[in-house]
Amino acid sequence: MPDHLHVFVGLDEQQIDLPGWMKSLKNTLSKALRFDGIASPHRQKDFFDHVLRSEESYEEKWHYVRENPVRARLVKRWQEWPFAGEIFDLEYYSD
Repeated sequence: MPDHLHVFVGLDEQQIDLPGWMKSLKNTLSKALRFDGIASPHRQKDFFDHVLRSEESYEEKWHYVRENPVRARLVKRWQEWPFAGEIFDLEYYSD
């Protein structure tokens, strides 16, 4: 969606602080947007996190994210949305 971002991450909670990681991501994205001439504010101060506890939940959230631009009537099919992608294909795993 043009007005928000969904990020799926797999972090080792023993080694990485999620709030710190999010702050760094937001700062990096804000710098890139300013460089492209897009004025602040770029983001909200806080963020919402949700722990995915099952493979079903993971697939459900992926479906929700993919369908966002369709629900907003920006495209007819999620595959048409140009602002979606993956850096790494994450798969759900449980301990």
